[in-house]
Amino acid sequence: MTDPTKKLRAIAPPFVALGPTGVAIRDRLKDLSAADEQVLRVIGEHLGALASRDLKQRCADGLNHGTDTWAARKRGLTAVSSSRWAGAITKTTHDQWALARRCQLAHIQNLEADIRTLRHRLSLPIGEKGSKRSAGGYRSKSEWFHKSRRVAVLETRHAAAVRDWQAGRVRVVRGGRRLLNTRHHLEAAQLTEVEWREAWEAERWFLAADGESGKALGNETIRVTPDGEVSIRLPAPLAHLANAKHGRYALTAKVSFRHRGQEWADRIGADRAVAYRIHYDTARGRWYLTASWRRPTVQTIPLAVARAKGMVGVDANADHFAAYQLDAHGNPVGSPHRFHYDLSGSSDHRDAQVRHALTQLLHWAKRIGVNAIAIEDLDFTAEKTREKHGRRKRFRRLVSGIPTGKLKARLVSMAAEQGLAIVAVDPAYTSRWGGQHWQKPLVTSRRKMSRHDAAGVAIGRRALGHPIRRRMTPPPCDQSDRLGHRTIQAEPGARACEGTCPLATDRVPGDVSPSGKRKQGTSAPNTVRDARSTDRWVQDPLIPTG
Repeated sequence: MTDPTKKLRAIAPPFVALGPTGVAIRDRLKDLSAADEQVLRVIGEHLGALASRDLKQRCADGLNHGTDTWAARKRGLTAVSSSRWAGAITKTTHDQWALARRCQLAHIQNLEADIRTLRHRLSLPIGEKGSKRSAGGYRSKSEWFHKSRRVAVLETRHAAAVRDWQAGRVRVVRGGRRLLNTRHHLEAAQLTEVEWREAWEAERWFLAADGESGKALGNETIRVTPDGEVSIRLPAPLAHLANAKHGRYALTAKVSFRHRGQEWADRIGADRAVAYRIHYDTARGRWYLTASWRRPTVQTIPLAVARAKGMVGVDANADHFAAYQLDAHGNPVGSPHRFHYDLSGSSDHRDAQVRHALTQLLHWAKRIGVNAIAIEDLDFTAEKTREKHGRRKRFRRLVSGIPTGKLKARLVSMAAEQGLAIVAVDPAYTSRWGGQHWQKPLVTSRRKMSRHDAAGVAIGRRALGHPIRRRMTPPPCDQSDRLGHRTIQAEPGARACEGTCPLATDRVPGDVSPSGKRKQGTSAPNTVRDARSTDRWVQDPLIPTG
């Protein structure tokens, strides 16, 4: 039970999350001829070299970048490719530099948080116990010594990162830093040098073109007809490879987008912008074409409409979603549902597991007829640091294993296709208060309740605008209720009439509170049979009487 003397942080109000702003679909380029593959490799290598050169120049410009430097870079690229290829390359370069800049700032903030934690713990006496909100001192002199060395290392890294930030210097690797480091660990990655080199070169190719509204089929550089024919506008130095009119190369393979195919066809039929990207999967030996476009900002439904038919409260965990249906008054309906997933293995496997679990969740929510799903607005960015949780390696792995960023993006986009809204709530105290007020009361001979299931109830009630605390059953023949109209849940309009329940009713009689202090007076001797308890049951009326 929460200590009434402890100051709780303010709870942010729930809100309806915005819908997806973009769409991406993919299809395989099947039955490519040997000539087609050779042309794609040549184009990718040529444009990839230009993109690497442009990124190097952008990083050299640093904070001195402006419209003049951008125009000069684009003119230089246009001479060896085309104006549209040059625009696509420079835009990608700007996005890469901006992403690296944001990651650099996040790295500096993480270093500062680690240094603050280390400095605080080093200032405490050895062996001093910590609390839930702040760590204590280190356990031994040896650990204190090693942490004092580590804080010096982190301060050196922080100073170097700040100097780079102030100078506008970023470090970007075309092809990915992870794949670059794999070159030094080929045996662990189960790759040969030839296989790694092929993957490295394929990642550094550039075969992407932004769409243009008003142009034929929404893209002049990489064009896909309604019949699925793909053609590419060749760069100027490779114009001799053209097999179609106007310096284009038409592939023998055709694509057919089964997912969102009609939406894609409607866009290109109206000559609306569609961006395309061609990439090669070296592990499977397959070529793919990805089409993407922006969606107009969709006005989300009002919160009152989302609450009209109740809500599904979802507690996201490291291996499953715990979901519970609630009606519009905040009453739990039926039994809890759990949707499991396995986050071990490759990134593709983890992503597939999350999508599968979300699909089951959305289909169930659609079947029971609710308008929205409530979920915590989680962000563990500042909670994964090594110094924050110290020796609690298991907890750090647990927190790091919950895919909060991917989960939110997937859930919002998939829910929009099912016509469901996502209501985000403040995650403060949901697990604690849910377990305190809802775990035991919902247990029956046929229903088992976990702390995660109770947290789902708490999340749903917060999204519906109700307090998490339950209304307790009144005593028999109460002066105000007379065994009347309620047992557990109050009506929404009567929230202002609720009072604080006595602490003794939150546990079985004679039990000891979590604080270790007894709330009841000492029981009377056996010789006095009519001794009364020192506690008084105080209950405010549900409806004010006139």
